[in-house]
Amino acid sequence: MHDVPLWLWIAFAVTVVVALAVDLLVNRKAHVIGLREAAVWSGVWVGLAVAFGVVVFLVVGTTAGVEYTTAWLLEKSLSVDNLFVFALIFGYFQVPREYQHRVLFLGVLGALVFRGLFLAAGVAVVSRFTAVMFVFAAFLFYSSYKILTKGEGSVDPGRSIAVRALRKVVTVRDDYAGNRFFLRENGTLVATPLLAVVAAVEGADLIFAIDSVPAVLGVSSDIFIVYTSNAFAILGLRALYFLLADLLDRFHHLSKGLALILAFIAVKLILQASHEIISTSVPKVNALVSLAVIAAVLITSVVLSLLRPAPPGSAESPSDGKAR
Repeated sequence: MHDVPLWLWIAFAVTVVVALAVDLLVNRKAHVIGLREAAVWSGVWVGLAVAFGVVVFLVVGTTAGVEYTTAWLLEKSLSVDNLFVFALIFGYFQVPREYQHRVLFLGVLGALVFRGLFLAAGVAVVSRFTAVMFVFAAFLFYSSYKILTKGEGSVDPGRSIAVRALRKVVTVRDDYAGNRFFLRENGTLVATPLLAVVAAVEGADLIFAIDSVPAVLGVSSDIFIVYTSNAFAILGLRALYFLLADLLDRFHHLSKGLALILAFIAVKLILQASHEIISTSVPKVNALVSLAVIAAVLITSVVLSLLRPAPPGSAESPSDGKAR
């Protein structure tokens, strides 16, 4: 565990709240997010993440800084999978583009809360039961296998557990009513499809957390490092979606890269657990090595995708309706 001063936690919280408030204020009116606006906001979120990483380097130390950078880069790469599912959900529910930002904004708020709970629980379990790392490694190996064999299964957003649970609680009408989530019909409170979309997005993030949480815990078991890195990666997800929404099909090799990264983190977890439980002679993977491997795999995946485009309609296209 790193010695993190209380003021740094407060600075992180204030930065996130202020940035979200500004984002909400700027986008208070429903509108289509253009490429220029998405690029500006992507730059803002990446800039905040990098600036905070510099502070971590200076205040907490080099090791903490490398772990933060690695965890942020890992979560940023894994979150690209969310973009494919967002596109699928928006297409399924035929969400007007001007309302998509509001849905993703609420999705991000929910993700910040749930990831915090999951990461806190994960850190607590790992600190008390080191052997659970072997279980996490098994999850990551299985996820890697599913991606490589494209065995994730077809996604039907309308039948997700979250959407079905919502329909049991409240009636969901068929038509949108602007950017409203609820309205009254014949004296009865009913939900609009926009609320079902939020439920589908939140449900998808909970599923992604099954891979994301064990993966980031393979980088660090410090709650400050894992949560702040996850938070900054998630916060930039909306802008990244609008920036890359029309380009997702071009990164057809990225899923293979993510599979390799998950397998690498699984091996790192096994070595770390073996070092602590079996013998200290078992080597551990250095934080700098982890950062170098993840960065190299991501860059290679993106470059190969751009140099070798997938044939139209091929099985390698990420938009084939598969869950990522």
